[in-house]
Amino acid sequence: MKTITFLSAVFLTFLMLSSCTTDSDASSIAIEPKTINEEEFNKLAKDSNTVIIDVRTPGEVSEGYISGATLFFDYNDANFESNIEKLDKSKGYIVYCRSGGRSSKAAEILTQKGIKKVYNLDGGISNWTGELKH
Repeated sequence: MKTITFLSAVFLTFLMLSSCTTDSDASSIAIEPKTINEEEFNKLAKDSNTVIIDVRTPGEVSEGYISGATLFFDYNDANFESNIEKLDKSKGYIVYCRSGGRSSKAAEILTQKGIKKVYNLDGGISNWTGELKH
């Protein structure tokens, strides 16, 4: 009888511990940036709460940038993360670079800094078929 009681207690304890989750566990799950195509980019860019960030070098930007880009934060610049920390977390952000590599990493940093609406342009400006501004 003692063995059954002991095993029941162990089993119940195991069940309680393995099924426990708290709200803080759920909130610690990282939000992933979403990769978007040009059509989705254009739809999101129309929203006044969406900001477009070009993360290329100044030299690359001088060759042309996507219309609507208002922030130019060189991903390789020492101040990149401090610039990100100043952003309004209530807004959405689309990031792009030349081919999508740097902007993908930049998008991850934005989400790590607590920004919930982050989009990365698939293929970067290299895949862009629209006009460029100079």
